[in-house]
Amino acid sequence: MDINSLSSKIIGAAIEVHKHLGPGLLESVYEQSLCHELGLRKLSFESQKPLPVVYKKKRLDCNYRLDIVVEDSIIIELKSCDKLEPIHTAQLLTYLKLSGLNLGLLLNFNVPVMKDGIVRVVNKFKE
Repeated sequence: MDINSLSSKIIGAAIEVHKHLGPGLLESVYEQSLCHELGLRKLSFESQKPLPVVYKKKRLDCNYRLDIVVEDSIIIELKSCDKLEPIHTAQLLTYLKLSGLNLGLLLNFNVPVMKDGIVRVVNKFKE
């Protein structure tokens, strides 16, 4: 499956979760629900995947975790906030750089309509 098709399937799953739960819940609720929905759609994923940080060849004792990684290809960063800020996009871009992945989806579930809470973040994407 190409990256754009996979991205569309993930967005469809997020919209389904939002349709059933609506805005205003904790990120952890959306994470568990989205993982369930991804599983129903037969997509492989890992939640709370450890992200090592290496500085000048030294692995740092940091405990960063990626919310969800789908098909070892796309990072999903979940939020439930009033509005997305530039720091949220910067955070996801840094995660993409550290992981070596090219595409991430920033999903803010605290919106009236889910499509307004979706930001696609690209790190050196090659079609």
